[in-house]
Amino acid sequence: MQANSQHTSTLPVISLLVAATLWGVFWYPLRILEEQGLSGTWASLLIYTGTLVIALPIIIRRFNEFLASPLLLLAILAFSGWCNISFILAIVEGEIVRVILLFYLSPIWATILARFVLKEELTLQARATIILALVGAMTMLWSPEFGYPWPSSGADWLALSSGVAFAFTNLFTHMAKQASIQMKTAAAWVGVVLIAVTMILLQEGDISLNVEACTIYLAMIIGLVLMSVMTFSVVYGVTHMPVHRSAVILIFEVVAAAVSTYLLTDERLNLREWIGGGIVIFAAYLAAMQHKQKFKIEQN
Repeated sequence: MQANSQHTSTLPVISLLVAATLWGVFWYPLRILEEQGLSGTWASLLIYTGTLVIALPIIIRRFNEFLASPLLLLAILAFSGWCNISFILAIVEGEIVRVILLFYLSPIWATILARFVLKEELTLQARATIILALVGAMTMLWSPEFGYPWPSSGADWLALSSGVAFAFTNLFTHMAKQASIQMKTAAAWVGVVLIAVTMILLQEGDISLNVEACTIYLAMIIGLVLMSVMTFSVVYGVTHMPVHRSAVILIFEVVAAAVSTYLLTDERLNLREWIGGGIVIFAAYLAAMQHKQKFKIEQN
C-alpha cells in the first residue's frame, strides 16, 4: 500500500519535471529548424501537423463533446493556437530566457481574468502579487532609450501576447467542463495548425517552402514525439496533483532554459533583466501559493 502511494505521488512530479525540462530546452530544436531554413511560422505548422496523427482520431471519436461545447472549444482552439505560435516565434526571434520570463506573467493575467470573467474576488494578497509581477515586468522592460518600461522588440510583444493567450486558454479550458482533456488538447493542437496556415497565406510574396524534405520530416517528428510527450506529461501531472504544486514545479522550465542557453549560446541577460525576471518568478510562486490556500478552503 505504501509503495503504491509513493508511486502515485512520485510519478506526477517526475512527469512535470520532464515536461518543464523539455519545454525549457524546446528552443534548441526550433533554432536547428531555423538554421535549416524553416521560419517560426512554418516550423509551428509542421510541428503541430505532426500532432494531428493523434489529434484527428480524438476529434472524430469525441465529436459529440465538440457539439456540447462548440464555442468554448473554438475559443480554446483560437487562443491556444496563438499562444503556441507566438511563443515559438518569440523563441526563434528573441532572447530565450527573457522570452520565457515574460511569458511567466501569465498567472497574473489569469488572476485578472478570473476576477472579471469568473467574478472571483481578489484578495489583498492577490492584488499585491499582481503589483509585484508588474514591477518585475517593468524592471525587465525598462528602456534607457525611452526612459520608461516598454517592450524593446517584436519578440517581447510576442512573449507577452503568448502569456495573455495562455491565460485565456486556461480560462476557457476551465469553463469547458463537458469536454475531456483529450478533446481540449486536440483542439489546441488543431488551433496552431489553422492559425499557422492563415498566417502563411496572408504573408506577402512567395510562400513556398524551399527546404530539404528531411527538415520537413524532422519538424513533423518533433511534433508527433516531442510535443506529444511534453503535452501529455503536463496533462498527467496537473491531473494528478493540486494546481498549486504543479504550478510551482513547472517553474523549473526557467531553470532548464537558463542552463541550456548559458551552455549552448552566447545570450546573456543583464543584471536588471535578472532582477526583474526574479521578481516575476517570485510573483508566479506567490500566485501558486494562493491556489494552495484556495484548494485547502475548498477541501474543508
